[in-house]
Amino acid sequence: MTTGFSKKNAPGASRRLALAAAACAAFSLALGSPAAHADAAYPAKPVKFITNFPAGGPLDILGRALSDVLQKELRQPFVVDNRPGAGGNIGADLVAKSPADGYTVLLSIDTTFTINPHLYASMPFAAKELKPLMIFSSSGLSFGVAPAVKAKTLPDFIAQARTEAATFSSAGNGSPGHLAAEIFSRASGAKITHVPYKGNAPAVMALLGNEVQAGILATPGLLPQVQSGKLRALAVTGRQRSPLLPEVPTVGELGLKNLEFEVLYLAMVPAATPEPVMQVLRQSLQKALALPEIKARLASLDMVALGETGGPAVEHLATNQARYGRIVKATGMKVD
Repeated sequence: MTTGFSKKNAPGASRRLALAAAACAAFSLALGSPAAHADAAYPAKPVKFITNFPAGGPLDILGRALSDVLQKELRQPFVVDNRPGAGGNIGADLVAKSPADGYTVLLSIDTTFTINPHLYASMPFAAKELKPLMIFSSSGLSFGVAPAVKAKTLPDFIAQARTEAATFSSAGNGSPGHLAAEIFSRASGAKITHVPYKGNAPAVMALLGNEVQAGILATPGLLPQVQSGKLRALAVTGRQRSPLLPEVPTVGELGLKNLEFEVLYLAMVPAATPEPVMQVLRQSLQKALALPEIKARLASLDMVALGETGGPAVEHLATNQARYGRIVKATGMKVD
């Protein structure tokens, strides 16, 4: 009976065949593992960026700029899909319940994770269902006052508001401007009456029309009115001066560091997303943040690049969540 090899070389051949079979088996297992497959092939189809706030805002503009860069870098479409509502909870919930394969990524601001858990009676998703991919950037807010306000500096305004309550506009209950106003009140001793509006633009218009006296609002929305002299910016809440209002001091420069407040812009993915997939996205995003056109876009949106990942990103969010939780609890802020 012919076996295809002689008895003389059978033992060596058998050993070689066994080794080859083992190698093939290991290779097959590697191909079958999600991590190895993702590392080799990701992305193999279009990636969806879910933004959980409306189109046209800073998050949407940043998301579209980043998607353009990643599309060129990774040679797959990156599509921005706006899913606003419930302070960002609707879009975040959609991503939390999506497959953990890197093809559905949440672009958000940190308030969905640092304020909402304290503000809403119940959340549609659990914190453990999502994890940070990267904190792209941070942005302070600007402390603007209406034309009728006589105070020329923030300390002067605080002195006035300690004796007579000042009205503050915001983009809505639970918005960054709302929380910043409450932080301002508790830290400075100023008395405030909060007046929520449906968005940043109406809140700015309320200031312009002297419907309210002040607002701690997104700088790009205030900028045209400040530049025209119709509104005054007394300070910015970030740790450094705004690239849009470089002449306006920070609250820290005024000796009021406990009034600092920031908005973080970040990406989150389902918690079970494989590390090799996350690494591909992180590396591409880090390259994007280093590009001159993205740096210019960040500056135009009043943002400072951070590029935080891993432990530092988790810690940053946890620190903000603890701080904001204390404020929400102390003021009794709630959203039904």
